[in-house]
Amino acid sequence: MKGFKKVRAYLPEKGVVVTNIGFENGKIAYIGDDDAKIDEIVKVDGIVVPGFIDQHIHGAGGSDGMDGTENDIQIISETVAKEGTTGFLVTTMTQSPENIKKALSAVKTVMDKGEYKGAEVLGVHLEGPFICPKHIGAQPLEYVAKPSVEIFDEYDKVSGGNIKIVTLAPEQEGGMELVSHLSKLGKVASIGHTASKYADVELAVKNGARNVTHTYNAQTPVHHREVGVVGSAMLFDELNCEAICDLIHLSAPAIRLLIKNKPRDKFTLITDAMRAKGMPDGLSELGGQVVIVKDGEARLQDGTLAGSVLKMNVAVKNLVEKVGVSFTDAIDFATVNPAKNLGVINERGTIELGKRADFAVLAEDFSVLATVIGGEVVYKA
Repeated sequence: MKGFKKVRAYLPEKGVVVTNIGFENGKIAYIGDDDAKIDEIVKVDGIVVPGFIDQHIHGAGGSDGMDGTENDIQIISETVAKEGTTGFLVTTMTQSPENIKKALSAVKTVMDKGEYKGAEVLGVHLEGPFICPKHIGAQPLEYVAKPSVEIFDEYDKVSGGNIKIVTLAPEQEGGMELVSHLSKLGKVASIGHTASKYADVELAVKNGARNVTHTYNAQTPVHHREVGVVGSAMLFDELNCEAICDLIHLSAPAIRLLIKNKPRDKFTLITDAMRAKGMPDGLSELGGQVVIVKDGEARLQDGTLAGSVLKMNVAVKNLVEKVGVSFTDAIDFATVNPAKNLGVINERGTIELGKRADFAVLAEDFSVLATVIGGEVVYKA
């Protein structure tokens, strides 16, 4: 069978060990010391880790999920594979119902075909339009809408039932009802772009909220008389916390504080990247708004951060080198944790028998040497 022979690989409960990994029919079929099992060698010289999963990414390579075409989704797929990402959620944003439906329809078409140039689309992260006008971040104000079960159901139908996460402001009229509805459907209700206070978050958790969107950003901060969303995110172990670890959206101490106060499996790396990722500095676009990209920062003309151009392997590198997180924990934050959060841990997120043969091969400096998806090399440096 095809596979890696005598490679350093990160295996659950074992850490980084030297082993052989064989795969056939897109799945891991052998892990062990028998060299004879591997008759077709995939040659790599780095550390083999599970493929990264990005549950919050808008675009890359000049394309955005909101462009609403199969081609643009495939460009994102191909671009993110170069950073070791093997699965992602196409993330929408607050826009007109027509534009949102166009994007959701394109995702359905791509997922129905099941053919990808790179990373696999695992579904949709619906970020907006059910958000708080006071915490819109880089979302266009004119398209903000009150949370609505009926409108969500319409969107989910257009997507083919593929919406996995919904970012919403639970304190808005209809918010708690939508949180409860999402929970009953097995969708992830995510608290974000919100003016919620502790009591709102507490009620949202009771109604089934399970995630916090880009923690610290576009939400109420910690105050000693009202801990807000940020403090609540640290207090409720039920909540998985997304974090943009580009050291621009969050400082290293802020990241350390969050990690210290969360269960190990409730901290998840995201990129929240927009179309400018993988492109030269200069002018770009997000939701019809001009974005200026310079020195790794993407900002609207008024200075508001407009997503990121962060690569997932760089987020992992930042955690290890700038935040002081162990290598294996940093990998887990980009693999195991999002897989658990999305309910796909049985098929991806770790290197184990029977799981998908999705791997990122990292050099010592965290650059990506190769990406393998479904047992096929889709990228090699």
